[in-house]
Amino acid sequence: MKTFWKIVFGSLLGCLLAVLVAMFLLIGMGSAASAGKGTPTVPKSNAVLRIDKSTVICERAVEDMSPMAMMNRSNGSKLTILDAVRAIDAAADDPAVKLIYMNTDGMSISLSNAEELRAALTRFRASGKAIVAYSENFSPLNYYLDSAADKLVMNTDGEAMIVGLSTQSYFLKDLLDKLGVEVQLIRHGKFKSAGEMYIKNAMSEENRLQTKAFVDGMWNSMADEICASRDFTREQLDGWINNLELEKAQSLLDRNMVDTIYYADQMKEYLCSLVDAEKFEKVGFVKLGDYAPARLAQVSKTKAKEKVAVLYANGEIVNDGDEQTSIVGAKFAAQVEKVRKDSTIKAVVFRVNSPGGSVQASQFVRREMELLRKEKPVVASYGDYAASGGYWISAESDKIFCNNTTLTGSIGVFAMIPNIGSGIKKTLKINVQGVNSHDHSDALRGMRSLDAAEQAYMQNSIEGVYDEFLTIVSGGRDMSKEAVDEIAQGRVWCGRDAFGIGLADEKGGLVDAIAYAASLAGLEDYKLVECPAPKSTMERLMEMFGGKVSVKSLFGNSTPANRWEETMTQFEKAYGFLKDTEDATFMARMPYITEVK
Repeated sequence: MKTFWKIVFGSLLGCLLAVLVAMFLLIGMGSAASAGKGTPTVPKSNAVLRIDKSTVICERAVEDMSPMAMMNRSNGSKLTILDAVRAIDAAADDPAVKLIYMNTDGMSISLSNAEELRAALTRFRASGKAIVAYSENFSPLNYYLDSAADKLVMNTDGEAMIVGLSTQSYFLKDLLDKLGVEVQLIRHGKFKSAGEMYIKNAMSEENRLQTKAFVDGMWNSMADEICASRDFTREQLDGWINNLELEKAQSLLDRNMVDTIYYADQMKEYLCSLVDAEKFEKVGFVKLGDYAPARLAQVSKTKAKEKVAVLYANGEIVNDGDEQTSIVGAKFAAQVEKVRKDSTIKAVVFRVNSPGGSVQASQFVRREMELLRKEKPVVASYGDYAASGGYWISAESDKIFCNNTTLTGSIGVFAMIPNIGSGIKKTLKINVQGVNSHDHSDALRGMRSLDAAEQAYMQNSIEGVYDEFLTIVSGGRDMSKEAVDEIAQGRVWCGRDAFGIGLADEKGGLVDAIAYAASLAGLEDYKLVECPAPKSTMERLMEMFGGKVSVKSLFGNSTPANRWEETMTQFEKAYGFLKDTEDATFMARMPYITEVK
């Protein structure tokens, strides 16, 4: 018996030691990766600021704590859109930076963030400095970025599959029917198409109308800027795309979509000539991901005690979840309270990048934002999405800045009640029976369909929440409830169209919102702080070991293998959403997530 216990305790001790060693190895890798970077060196003159796919530009840099990601950190870094834009603005005034060189083929950036980045590139050109862009292949997104350059070059053997924008939606009714699962959708808003995928096998006309409108709005915004930078018209560009005339590099050169075509070695020689470098290795490249921390630390130095805070609301709005990737209602509300009570913060920019989510969690946040606005000016800045619950929490801001390609509105409410009882009986041959204390005790258990009285009960609740939503928007946007209802009904609007109907005030990015918020507070010199503060590597590692570490339609081109993976991901997320719908949770959420490539 003693031998037995020795073996047991020895095994337990061995496992414990293995876990501890693994933890310290990961911590060591994280520290080594961070330390290995050190302070990046910026050439004192003739520096070429490089923007390419090695730096991922995102809303907030949430660290990937997987061992593979930690070991490969030297291959690239994440840069927030705020830091990227501020770094380009700083480079415009930096005598050490001569020009910007872009190779955005395969670059990871959303369309709305690309719009903000392109605006910064335009300001850089206005300073009198040049931008040179080179690409092996073009997609609509990276051509949109590269078209901001003074000199646009394409690889002689490159390809340009520019065929416009497209979005796909998935419908699961036929599959659910086969499984014997019924979903009852209770909603207000003829355009509130979130949940349609479970009750239809095709897109509703209202959903098709709104989707067509915002896809066209996105393209119109991109195309107008492209044509303003190049010497051709919208009619020409749309004609080339419709006739499938854009394919090889020569086809773009013939239509003035690029200035010249070079092989890679010729492009290197051209860059050398621009900065008087003897050979390509002597060109003073500095990546945007390295330049940003090196220069922003200098330009941000101030003795001012007053602060402008950027308060990030990024992700779906949920009652519980990962704070790094979601807006967790009660926890985020506590963060807002913390900002309100900080007397050094004089103005707040509310950066919203959310498709919405739980109504209850949204209301938690909205109430704290209401208290915050009573004490400090609050200016909203919208990223890719500020829709449904994302609009609920921000509609009462003092001013709303929005990008043309932002998706917003979606002012509507829905609840889904799945009935899996018949499916269990059909597929698993299991009969489920219950005993109730009252007539409707099992209404929301998901084992039977709602009767007429129960449907009316749920619809009445939905109508009450929708009326509350209208009231919030009416007060925040200084519109009548009737006027709000006309543009609401769950409809998603492109930012380009949101200005004309009163959902947003002014076109502009995060830096524009910050400048306006500072002016409202009467600040000329101030510190810029970001809330919630990003968690350190150590904090993320400890969460991971503590067990806390735990859709999208695509525009553009992708391989068949990727499309299969994307389709399966859609089904997985749809199933997960349905599985987690244990009761009639009221949702204010967009019908899907969009991504441009």
